[in-house]
Amino acid sequence: MLRHTAERLLLAIPVLFGVLLLGFVLMQVVPTDPAIVRAGPTATMDIIEAIRRDLGLDQPLWRQFLIYIGKLVQGDLGVSIINNVPVTQELGATIGPTLELMLASLIWAIPLGILMGTIGGYYRGTFLDRAIMAVSVAGVSVPVFFLGLVLIWLLGFQYQIFPFTGRGGPLWTWEGIKAIVLPALTLGGVFVGPVARMTRSSVLDVLGADHVRTARAKGLPERQVVSRHALRNALVPVVTLIGLQIGFLLGGAVVTETVFSWPGIGRLAVGAILSSDLPMAQGTIIVLSLGFIIVNLAVDVLYAVLDPRVRNA
Repeated sequence: MLRHTAERLLLAIPVLFGVLLLGFVLMQVVPTDPAIVRAGPTATMDIIEAIRRDLGLDQPLWRQFLIYIGKLVQGDLGVSIINNVPVTQELGATIGPTLELMLASLIWAIPLGILMGTIGGYYRGTFLDRAIMAVSVAGVSVPVFFLGLVLIWLLGFQYQIFPFTGRGGPLWTWEGIKAIVLPALTLGGVFVGPVARMTRSSVLDVLGADHVRTARAKGLPERQVVSRHALRNALVPVVTLIGLQIGFLLGGAVVTETVFSWPGIGRLAVGAILSSDLPMAQGTIIVLSLGFIIVNLAVDVLYAVLDPRVRNA
């Protein structure tokens, strides 16, 4: 297990370096000059050139990248060009709301998707199975922003049940719970469908396996056969899919936070890119990339826990 985890950690290092390099190069093609953004529209060329030297933008790109990596190793992500605030401070203020949103989305979407897939696989070919698959396909097909707008119109404007702008407070407060309901339903709604479809396919494969037939022959209750002997083995590919979907969920969080004005990293990234705030944009890219890598590492470890063949490989 430790060797398997160590190998995945070593593989994550070049992936992170590639993300840093790609993010740095992409930010260089932004047409707006960060020095002009910091100096303001009325600044003279002398002031702009001085700011460029101060930011190191007069150096060759390869040198800028090496300087950036050197500062990054020391934990220095730079200072925002727009508001002159350290990037780490802004990230620290926004990572909490983003984690709250993802937790609130996954805490209902994963169990519901697994439950729907298990029921659909067990009652294969019935009306219930077809209804579950129809809902799953609809969940996969509907864009995040469209689902968010529909929920805003229905539960925000029409019936005015939940607020739909900003964060009402921490999750342990009633205002915070009400404010996160619509964003969590939006972000988790596109997560249920893929989990349900994968769970159904896996359960169908496992229900005909020898160990499941043996458990039934021993006279075990059907609920125990399905939950202990079938579902546990069926969860191996489902866990892999959940890990990949959580990574893509970070991209969905960017859209969701923008639609609901949620003060998270996704909304911060959009604002930084639109305003050509290079240090802030690069900082958000690093955090989102680290989140994706950590999620995939956790999935690899869980995969080894569920499947002894992987653990002993």
